[in-house]
Amino acid sequence: MDTKIIVNHALRALLYEVTVNPKPGLVDPLSAGPHPDMNAFMFIDSALSLAPYFNACAAAGVAYTAVDLTGLFKQIRGSGVQAEQTMFAATKGVNTHKGAVFSLGVLVTAAAYQLQHPDVDLATIVRTMLAGLTANDFNELNTKDPTTLTAGERQYLTYGIKGIRGEAEAGYPTVMQVALPALRRSRGTINQRLLDTLMAIVQATVDTNLVKRAHDPHVIDWVHDQAHRYFDLGGSRSEAGMAFLRELNQIFVDHNYSLGGSADLLILTIFIGLQTDILA
Repeated sequence: MDTKIIVNHALRALLYEVTVNPKPGLVDPLSAGPHPDMNAFMFIDSALSLAPYFNACAAAGVAYTAVDLTGLFKQIRGSGVQAEQTMFAATKGVNTHKGAVFSLGVLVTAAAYQLQHPDVDLATIVRTMLAGLTANDFNELNTKDPTTLTAGERQYLTYGIKGIRGEAEAGYPTVMQVALPALRRSRGTINQRLLDTLMAIVQATVDTNLVKRAHDPHVIDWVHDQAHRYFDLGGSRSEAGMAFLRELNQIFVDHNYSLGGSADLLILTIFIGLQTDILA
């Protein structure tokens, strides 16, 4: 494997995720869900605009020789800020892949670094790259102007939720311990397999995008129950399970709920699934 394949897998992961349907609270080819300003074509444009960024991440990872891997993360973080602006230009200001710019950029960089260090597993590389991330990013939040806080910073101050920063700093345990095993167990078409994997993620995680939309952390208990119900009905390979997803999407639309955080974790799972031939 070389860096070109890694970048190809990253782009495919973005395109696969938006193609999966029906996804409650998310954009797919059949529905914009609670995102009337978005559509699947916009996600395609957004994904393709990020190709130069992933190439830069892969180049940085494969060339990095220093012992301290936090320096590698610092090296790509500036590229990530630029990639966000590229994404916004492609979507005319709509946030399609901001979370993926961060997380998938980290994984692409780590996977490229792993080419030169095959004895080190991907999660360990990520944890080493991101050591101290939440402490650094959340330092002195109490002293900041509340109007300048991001949604993630507000959730950390209000609920103590570390969100994607905490997930990343820990080496993406939801992806490694929940989503990838779910993908390995899954059966059926690619769409069916990825729907079941998405709902396994929803069942196991605290989706900060959902908390943001609901303005209530207790919504997580509710959505966990919905994911349990989906699997009780037979999941993606049952008519009842698929009908339930469509009904759930309407509830999400009615309440303006989104599962953007879960979608980002699905993207990472697809990427690793392609890297490891779990998703062939």
